[in-house]
Amino acid sequence: MEQNLMKLQNGSDVRGIALEGVADEHVNLTENACNRIGQAFAIWLSKKCGKNIADLKIGIGRDARVTGPALLKATAAGMASTGAKVYDCGLATTPAMFMSTVFDQTKYDGSAMLTASHLPFNRNGIKFFDVNGGLEHDDITDVLAIAQEKAESGTADFAGSYALLETYAAHLKNTIAKELGAKDGDKPLAGLHIVVDAGNGDGGFFVDKILQPLGADTTGSAFLEPDGMFPNHIPNPENKDAMKAIQNATTSSKADLGLIFDTDVDRMSAVFSDGTEVNRDSIIALFSAILAPSFPGSTIITDSVTSDRLTFFLEKKLGLKHLRYMRGYKNVINKCIELNSKGEVSPLAMETSGHGALKDNYYLDDGSFLAVKLIVALAKAKKENKKIEDLIGDLPAAGVEGEYRFKIKAEDFKAYGKNVLETFKKRASEKNFDMPESFEGIRISFHDENAEGWMLLRLSLHDPVMPLNVEGKTQKDKDAIIAYAKEMIAGFDQLDVSCLN
Repeated sequence: MEQNLMKLQNGSDVRGIALEGVADEHVNLTENACNRIGQAFAIWLSKKCGKNIADLKIGIGRDARVTGPALLKATAAGMASTGAKVYDCGLATTPAMFMSTVFDQTKYDGSAMLTASHLPFNRNGIKFFDVNGGLEHDDITDVLAIAQEKAESGTADFAGSYALLETYAAHLKNTIAKELGAKDGDKPLAGLHIVVDAGNGDGGFFVDKILQPLGADTTGSAFLEPDGMFPNHIPNPENKDAMKAIQNATTSSKADLGLIFDTDVDRMSAVFSDGTEVNRDSIIALFSAILAPSFPGSTIITDSVTSDRLTFFLEKKLGLKHLRYMRGYKNVINKCIELNSKGEVSPLAMETSGHGALKDNYYLDDGSFLAVKLIVALAKAKKENKKIEDLIGDLPAAGVEGEYRFKIKAEDFKAYGKNVLETFKKRASEKNFDMPESFEGIRISFHDENAEGWMLLRLSLHDPVMPLNVEGKTQKDKDAIIAYAKEMIAGFDQLDVSCLN
């Protein structure tokens, strides 16, 4: 039976199981599948940029996963079999692969990155780029539809190889030096102690190619060697074990700052010198504070689950505007692009997951470039005898939060979920609750003697689930908000809300 390649689509990426070893998870991202998808991308790219396939130049790289080399070779062979010139960039990062369409040394028409981001060792996937950025959901659907028509694997050799990570690291290093006014040979980071946790993913280069040459002390950095089995912890800034590791490394080394990257380095998070983790609301607040002097009155785009405290900080303390948009890093980035195209300045689009894209960096979600901006801010603060923590000193303390996922038992879960949302909104309106603008689901803000905080009820795009995000200033506030939630979703017998109990 022929494999249905369409099932490998995961949003705007290709994702699958590439290695046996996890119970009940069997390989579906095979070399044959990758080869056919490689052929399809070359065909799609030829049509997209209006070039003959023989004139196309495509770069391809991979993350540290053990299945990476074989799947890269298979994907590249498929691309090359169409007549395109394919260049092996070896171990790379996802942002570097996009930049391969920008750098003068490469100027590829398109590129591909073999990665499954923060997912476990047995997974892999492919992210694709053209000169305009990452492919959209519909583009991936089109590529997979072409791949489905390809019955056989194609074979052809690389046109060459290129050490892309070297060029990319030099680009980041030079950006730091330039922003700090340093000349060739200067050590603008001398006196700074910065530790990095790469989680055995692709981010280890940040230490020996960038921080150390610029003079930083990196003692205490950990898990820098690429190892696709991820033996220490999953390379994921949202993973509790990963965050605990960088907190411990930062405090035990008495470092000024800790940095942690995900596998393919399109996300990052940070830890202050005292071990305080900087993620979710606080990482968005920090970058907004760094950007605010250069972009006064501009709009910061975030996903829908950011807190009211972030809105307060952005609007009342930094004088910026806050637009909460839909979840999904492509959604927030595309909204940022849309606003700027209309003349409304938006320098940053960032999700609570750590995906952040800057207007002035090709709208590319690039964890290493965000780290560069953070290091520049750290160096400038140090020079003024300040701490980088001071930038978000006015951000109110985090409240007590929780996410509850209600399963929908109804067969037509989308229709049922929409009915729940309509009733939820009607009941909230009858109670005169404050409902700020929301691009997905219904959000309610509470600011009275009964409760202080907010909640957001939304419907999952693809799954029969309704997530409820709740945050109260205190546990008492959170309990009160949950009580309101129970009242407004009462009576829906096909909605399993038992997790609230």
